[in-house]
Amino acid sequence: MDRVIRSTLDDRELRYDRKGPGRYFVTLPGTKKLQTNCWLVVGRHALVVEAFVCRRPDEAHEEVYRFLLRRNARLYGVHYTIDTAGDVYLVGRVALHAVTPDELDRVLGQVVEAADGDFNTLLEIGFAGAIRREWDWRVSRGESLANLRAFEHLVADRGSTGS
Repeated sequence: MDRVIRSTLDDRELRYDRKGPGRYFVTLPGTKKLQTNCWLVVGRHALVVEAFVCRRPDEAHEEVYRFLLRRNARLYGVHYTIDTAGDVYLVGRVALHAVTPDELDRVLGQVVEAADGDFNTLLEIGFAGAIRREWDWRVSRGESLANLRAFEHLVADRGSTGS
């Protein structure tokens, strides 16, 4: 199993650290979420996949969780969940006999697609107030808004579009 995992990660040129037998900490690249950290842990019967997506939303919890539950219906091999603190993760299990390079690639691809693709939506729903405050603070200090441009529509109606 370790050979399949290592060769798949190496072939896809993914950064990872082997943290002991059957334990891999993989860094998956993204665009909206610049990277997603993902654990691959070989268990007795399955390969467990776990990736942190974002911390507990500051606001609109029900709307965030409704989004996650609806999104779960369209995911392959993983699903959204929250931990006891309310932080959002993607988790999944692949039966050991089904772990092939193609299957591992498909599941890791789904992790990236979901974590990266849903990231801004989750931030918009669960952190809109914080984004607005950060935008205003940067405008007041003449700081760059480059990495907040994706959220400009959240402040556009207030006339705080700064540079």
